[in-house]
Amino acid sequence: MKENEKKYPYFLKKSRAGAEKELTEGARRAGRILKDLLFPLRCPVCDRPVKPFGRDVCSECEGTLVRIREPRCLKCGKQLQDAGAEYCYDCGRSRHIYDRGAALYTYACIRQTIYRFKYKGRREYAAFLGRALAENLGGLILSWRPDALVPVPLHRERERERGYNQAELLAGELGKRLGIPVLSGYLARVKNTRPQKELEGAARQNNLKKAFKIVQDDVKLNTIVIIDDIYTTGSTIDAAALECRKAGVQRVFFITLAIGKGL
Repeated sequence: MKENEKKYPYFLKKSRAGAEKELTEGARRAGRILKDLLFPLRCPVCDRPVKPFGRDVCSECEGTLVRIREPRCLKCGKQLQDAGAEYCYDCGRSRHIYDRGAALYTYACIRQTIYRFKYKGRREYAAFLGRALAENLGGLILSWRPDALVPVPLHRERERERGYNQAELLAGELGKRLGIPVLSGYLARVKNTRPQKELEGAARQNNLKKAFKIVQDDVKLNTIVIIDDIYTTGSTIDAAALECRKAGVQRVFFITLAIGKGL
């Protein structure tokens, strides 16, 4: 053996390194399998242990989710009822700060999933949701050529209570799959606003005035994609986009999991 080591030191070292790497990866795989057996992943749709084992969503449940399809609003991405229309009713009569956006699912089909994801500690849902976003909207996102993904931030008190920011988890999964940097610390929520779902109309916009602030002002970006879970009227995305534009961002897009109906 020693004689071989002298003759072929490079190849022996390389083969040993490869063997060690395989052992390490094997141990990691075994650890993941053991973890899944002891603490099985819950399906984002039915919230029961995923079937069949090894998936991130039940095969039957995945088919119940309703994706947004064409025709879509050219601004916010809502699905339109009128194939001849270009914009939904809201976007046709109001001006948004962002350039364009899109969502993956209708809100009705994924409402309970988002509720558990946000308020019931189901962080593991992010694996499936991020994958679904990347597989279905990844091409569109890449066509925008973003410098970074920017998750909509939670106020520090709310994030401390919840333990995580669901938009940040989504952005992390999406960025990893698409190879796009995620800037979680770029934008901060400095005002602990009331939940938007409790408000309507102008109250939504007033609720978000001066709610966000750029805290990484040394980072210069040209194009970003804001990531959030739900798009309703666009008030949150607009408020975040306004601060980003003030910081010099030229193009602001958004991606959300769900969106309401368009008219």
